[in-house]
Amino acid sequence: MLQLRLDPESSLPLVDQIVGSVRQHIDDRLLRPGMRLPPIRGLAESHHISRFTAVEAYDRLVAAGYLQSRRGSGFYVAPRPASARREHQPGPVERAFDNAGVLQQSLEEGNGRLKVGVGWLPPEWLDEEGLRRNIRLLARRADTRVAGYGSVLGYAPLREQIGLRLAEIGIDAPAAQIVLTHGATQALDIIARTLLVAGDCVLVDDPGYWNLFANLRLQGIRLVGVPRTDDGPDPEALAVLLSEHRPKAFFTHSVLHNPTSGNLAPANAFRVLQLAEQHDFLIIEDDTYGDLHPGPATRFAQFDRFRQTIYVGSYSKTLSGALRVGFFAASPELTARLADVKIITCVSTSEFSERLVYQMLTEGPYRKFVDRVQGRLATVTEQTLRMLERSGLAIDNEPKGGMFVWARIPGSADSTPLARQAADAGIMLSPGSIFRPQTQASPWLRFNVAYATDPRLERFLGEALGR
Repeated sequence: MLQLRLDPESSLPLVDQIVGSVRQHIDDRLLRPGMRLPPIRGLAESHHISRFTAVEAYDRLVAAGYLQSRRGSGFYVAPRPASARREHQPGPVERAFDNAGVLQQSLEEGNGRLKVGVGWLPPEWLDEEGLRRNIRLLARRADTRVAGYGSVLGYAPLREQIGLRLAEIGIDAPAAQIVLTHGATQALDIIARTLLVAGDCVLVDDPGYWNLFANLRLQGIRLVGVPRTDDGPDPEALAVLLSEHRPKAFFTHSVLHNPTSGNLAPANAFRVLQLAEQHDFLIIEDDTYGDLHPGPATRFAQFDRFRQTIYVGSYSKTLSGALRVGFFAASPELTARLADVKIITCVSTSEFSERLVYQMLTEGPYRKFVDRVQGRLATVTEQTLRMLERSGLAIDNEPKGGMFVWARIPGSADSTPLARQAADAGIMLSPGSIFRPQTQASPWLRFNVAYATDPRLERFLGEALGR
């Protein structure tokens, strides 16, 4: 059955929402040529809309060439030539901003909102005093460049330091194969711009990193979700998808997956790498939260030596989001191509920020600080798990570190109404639908444990869920 996520309170008319969602389902090949869509009455009843709205939406989809109307039979997905599938339609651009409001809420300051849905630690958890002290020290150094552009690849001593740190976790990445970026977000954007063109297909975690999904949609990329298990991507489901699609890349988290906090198992890593080699696609490994993992962990790049992988990291989650220092590591050939795109799109990154991160890593107690954060997260995670269970939410897999708990509402198909209700109460929640490749309805929610122990959250959940 066709399941559309419609928001009657959105400024976008319901007809436009239906047209955009069905068109995206077809572009992403979730609906194949010849498949029959629900009859007008069935669509109207199942989505609580008027028949006139359903008729207008179907008529517009027929006019756009997405559907065929067969008299006495109904509406079917129309065959579409390759040129039509690759044409950049306005639908994906509109859909790219479906989740922008979530990020806007996350970044708003001073409104008193409890931000349980954000993807970072509270500023007071970070070493702000250490940052200020090192900024003063760095500004006084005669060799600190404060007026010029940085180098193409980024500050060399920091790249060398990152190479040493990657070696500690079993990844061999010389400094010449490491490029510094404005956070992991820019690293992923550069990779997408370099490897993909509008109409290309990529695999993504389902659930997965919603801001990446929005970026890829904005570039006209087709997203195909790979079901996520507690041990990483489901290799059997991946094999089935690869029999139907020819992806250019697979964007995935290995360690402290966002949003579930699951971790990649070695057996899954080997099988996914085998499939990547057999089907000739790259694995884009986002390890943004890796430093928050409390022990050894499995990563694709440990086994692959960048034959099929590109590794992405960041210091925004542990040092400062304001510095925006991230990086990627790749094969020599890909590093050169990606560095060219970095130059074209941003010229260079901030050498001052990169020097500051280098100083924090080498002259400050970074490891001890991260150990303290890991311990603090473990404490509030236990408190959050107990609170969510008291409130009636279900947790299928308890996190093994990190800042997220992935919980579901028993008996519910969609957590969005609860998130909307929370927003009215001054609490920002992240509903599971934003973590789905096509924003499908989901009973899950992501809770940031660093914010979740605030009593306002338990009080709201208790009232909303009848506890």
